[in-house]
Parts: sequence; C-alpha cells; structure tokens
Amino acid sequence: MKRIVTIQDISCVGKCSLTVALPIISATGVEAAIIPTAVLSTHTMFKNFTCKDLDDQILPIAKHWKDENITFDAFYTGYLASAAQIDKVISLIESLKRENDLVIVDPAMADNGKLYPAFDENFPAEMARLCAKADIVLPNITEACFMTGTPYKEEYDEAFAKDIMKKLAASGAKKVVLTGAQFTGEYGVMLYDSESGEFFRYRQEKINAAFHGTGDIFSSAFTGLLVSGKPIEESIKIAADYTAECIRITKNDENSNWYGVDFERAIPYLIEKIK
Repeated sequence: MKRIVTIQDISCVGKCSLTVALPIISATGVEAAIIPTAVLSTHTMFKNFTCKDLDDQILPIAKHWKDENITFDAFYTGYLASAAQIDKVISLIESLKRENDLVIVDPAMADNGKLYPAFDENFPAEMARLCAKADIVLPNITEACFMTGTPYKEEYDEAFAKDIMKKLAASGAKKVVLTGAQFTGEYGVMLYDSESGEFFRYRQEKINAAFHGTGDIFSSAFTGLLVSGKPIEESIKIAADYTAECIRITKNDENSNWYGVDFERAIPYLIEKIK
C-alpha cells in the first residue's frame, strides 16, 4: 500500500486540516501518516480557541522514522504556523525523501486578497521557499499572487492566471495546480506543467456558497488520488467534483453546521468516482 505523510495542524473541531486529510486520503486507498504541527481546540473561525504549538516535535519525529527505516511515497504539507516550521519541514523532506517520492505543497496562508491573520507580509516569501522544493503546488489565486509578488486582482483573465502560474513554476515547482480559478464566467481548476509547457483546465459550475476547509478537502483528495495511481488530470477532476459535492450536500441541508462542509456524507460519492 502507498503511504503519504501529511504535515499540518489538527483542529479538534472544525472539519479542516488533519481531520479531513486522514479520512479522505484513507478513502482513496492510501495509508495516511501524520505530523501535527499544532493542536487547536477548534479552527480559527471560532472565538477563544486554544492552541498548542508542536514545533519542537517535527524533527524528532523525522529522526525516529529515519532510524526505523520508515519511508513515504509522498510528503503533503498544509497549514504551517511559522517560518520556523517551514524550515523544519524542508529539513524533514531533505532527510527522508527518496528519489521518486512526491512533494506536494498546499501553501495555505491566504484567500480573497488577504493573508490569514496569523501571518505577516514576510511569510509568503518563506512559503515560496518550500514551494520551490515541491513537485506540485496547490495555491489559490491570492496565494499565487503573494508568493510571486504580483498585485492581487479580484477579477482577472486566463492570460493573467497562466502568467502567474509560470512565475510560480519558475521558482522551482514542477507543476502548479491553481484552485478556484474563475474568469470568463467560468469556475474551476487549472494545471501548468513546467516540463511540458502545457496547460490543462477543468471547468465546473460555480456553487454560490462558501465554507471553511474546502481547500483542504480538494488538496487531500487530489493527493490521495494521485499517489494511488490516478493520472494528474483525472485526480484534479475527481477531487474537484468531490469538493463540489461536499458543498452541495452542506448547502442543501439546513441542519448542517456552519463551521465546515459535510465531507463525510460525500465519501461514498468519492469512492464511486474512484471506481
């Protein structure tokens, strides 16, 4: 069985980060190992949440794994709380990565033209250093703009999206998957392969709803599907369709909780799409 290690925080309530990565990667038929970078009582959309930083555990865990000859087929990073954690994750990857192992980075730090409150203006440059080590990066348009020093545009065209993806790839990432790409009245996901110079675009119907954690759901499904052996274009399609199904189910249920989508009820849909 293939094995992924995912490195990000765990919000005990909130349906994001590790609490979605573990079940979704498992549903794709891939073993999920974890390094929790912090433990939060809830995600940060709640008030008065608690947070225990686990920064000092990252490298000791990596050392133990190396001593035990534990290997991984992919390293998948999500929300990292500080530049210090980025340095440690880079060290972990350099220590454990074998030649053909994948590095997949979701630079979870910004949306809608703004950085998340925990990050200052210097953080995107630090995250760009990690993205430069990646085989595949999974930014939204805001994150791509911040990491390339490009002024953010709420409205943009396909040429702008392609240019910013090329800029990001020029820093080192082999492939760029731009999530939430929307222009010319369409919505979807774009892929740029810097080695072939080719673009791929998957179009979807935009659902007029916004929920916390949907980026984590897409990234986890995409990573699991890709490592399980699906081609990258098919992994994008299935992950995007699964994410949209999670949103539809949640939007149509007035009893759903406000803090995340009901990804659990859509797992049978994901498994059926994989078949």
